[in-house]
Amino acid sequence: MRLRSPRSLVLPVALVGVSLTASGCGITSGLGDEALQVYSARSYGAEEAYRTFTEDTGIEVEFLNGNDAELRERLSAEGEDSPADVYLTVDVANLSLAAEQDLLQPLDSPELEEAVPASLRDPEGRWYGLSERARVIIYDEDQVDPSQLSTYAALGDPQWRGELCLRTSTSAYTQSLVASMIAHDGVDAAAEVVEGWMANDPEILANDNEIVRTVGAGGCAVGVTNHYYVARERAADPDLGVGVFFPDQSGNGTHVNISGAGVTRYADDVPQAQRFLEWLATEGQSLFVDGNFEYPVNRSVEPVEVLGQLGDFRRDELNVGELGAHNADAVQLLTDAGYR
Repeated sequence: MRLRSPRSLVLPVALVGVSLTASGCGITSGLGDEALQVYSARSYGAEEAYRTFTEDTGIEVEFLNGNDAELRERLSAEGEDSPADVYLTVDVANLSLAAEQDLLQPLDSPELEEAVPASLRDPEGRWYGLSERARVIIYDEDQVDPSQLSTYAALGDPQWRGELCLRTSTSAYTQSLVASMIAHDGVDAAAEVVEGWMANDPEILANDNEIVRTVGAGGCAVGVTNHYYVARERAADPDLGVGVFFPDQSGNGTHVNISGAGVTRYADDVPQAQRFLEWLATEGQSLFVDGNFEYPVNRSVEPVEVLGQLGDFRRDELNVGELGAHNADAVQLLTDAGYR
């Protein structure tokens, strides 16, 4: 197993207390009392959606940005005094943890139930997917014919020894992919898949951007990333030379995860918070997903053109809440397999 430090990347800076009003976007010194308060671990790609929501509804929105665990800890510590109305985050494991910690409340929203497929929302209505990410196999188009690819498990084939790039075990994306395998086939079968990967001496990289760039430069023949990392690069460089393959089309389907949200347990304004989620899943769906090249959860909304070029695929219909339920087992399995 090879571990490489990532190249320097320019990442979005999280803004604390961003107030979006009908007149534009301004920085505030803290969270106010009147606006809808959102604790957000998603800090990219949807700024236009938030502005338009305010213009359409007259509801001002303020954000406190941080990482997932920090925001959950803050919600828990604040308790009934929390100003937060919405918890918005990436990866369903974070939403599942928030629900398990009783930080979210169930909603009765026919609009969300119609817009968001059952597999992408909590059966108890505590959280809803708002965008969808596919975990795909990417490949160097100069080295690999897509006919050589099939499943996640097949990346353990000896032909990929020294040619496989993977994300670190601490990544929620890695953990959720393995959790999906456990949910479908059990711990032993999932362990066999991961051990097959490790037998191929994979190059473990710190982020999906680095995997895309490494495959594009010929450093790995194949890798596993979220689809939108390739879509971003393709939008900037149509001659990127990195192909996208949707695995497991004859089996469970390609693994998908979500970015989503829930209304907090002690929200001051539940109707406005619910309206925010409903708008993002309906009128504002394209604005919310297109900036980050994610798939709409709302099947009546067309994905951005770059995604259409990737082709259609069959999704894993496992309820994504199962990924959170098996997350701890996935972490232990990765540790036992020597995956770092």
